[in-house]
Amino acid sequence: MSFSFKRLFGKNTQRQKLKNLDHAVRQLERQLEQSTLLAAQTLVRQNRAIREPVPLRQTEFKVSSQFGDDGIIQYIVNRLNLPAAEQRFVEFGVETYREANTRFLLMNDNWSGLIMDGSAENMATVQRDDIYWRYELTARAHFITRENIDDLLRQAGVTGRIGLLSVDIDGNDYWVWQAITAIDPALVIVEYNGLFGGKEAVTVPYQPDFMRSQAHYSHLYSGASLRSLCVLAEQKGYVWIGCNSAGNNAYFIRKEHAGLFLPVRLPDDFVAAKFREGRAENGRLNFLGQKSGRDLLKDLPVHDVLRNETRLIRDLEY
Repeated sequence: MSFSFKRLFGKNTQRQKLKNLDHAVRQLERQLEQSTLLAAQTLVRQNRAIREPVPLRQTEFKVSSQFGDDGIIQYIVNRLNLPAAEQRFVEFGVETYREANTRFLLMNDNWSGLIMDGSAENMATVQRDDIYWRYELTARAHFITRENIDDLLRQAGVTGRIGLLSVDIDGNDYWVWQAITAIDPALVIVEYNGLFGGKEAVTVPYQPDFMRSQAHYSHLYSGASLRSLCVLAEQKGYVWIGCNSAGNNAYFIRKEHAGLFLPVRLPDDFVAAKFREGRAENGRLNFLGQKSGRDLLKDLPVHDVLRNETRLIRDLEY
């Protein structure tokens, strides 16, 4: 062990002991992360060896992502074979960046990137982490809206072609992606809300200050349906190539790269989420699934992006 328990529990002040303990925990976290990165190299090599296109779910593995997205991203960027100038990412809605879609890409492939989160405390935590000086990472605290997203990207010096954009803000995801013009990502990952099913093109109505914890106590009223994102992708020059097996992240690539991946279509290839993140009125998890969630939210409005009208969740087709 690289730290001293004698120093940790010796005759120090309480403040010093806490400082030493924090240092020891950080060292252990670094050692664990390095071991995990090393162990993942076999999976990275297996993904790089794939010659013919395969379903995204066959490429999954998890290091820093919430589910198996690290593997999917490795598979996609390896097939895209992007030039060095495009090996940049933007991800927002990252909290403390311990669990994120781009952390493994940053550390394993040495990409550079911009991350943003609405919490200044979260971004300060990232800036104190060793990852912030070891890699070319910029962390900025901003509450993102469709009105400010392009300005925020330009202020950070991120414009033009980049490799990856990851959108996960639990609310205005559709509207923010729609508003982005400052960057032209090769790959876009957007979280979708499986509660809306695979047939309807709907999203929560736009509110600049939308927060799902305030929109409904269940935290289930947020985001957009997969079909609405596919409609938007078509408008922006992208093709949907699949979802992760958890049923929360959808993958889109520029149309010019479509031939590198297996074709998919809706509703056949819609992936329903099995996780149960619904909450009770007291804020605690009550393990409410998506069907029960639809019943709970049935009288809430959604915006139909094809009809350009407001509908109620109870009237949607699943």
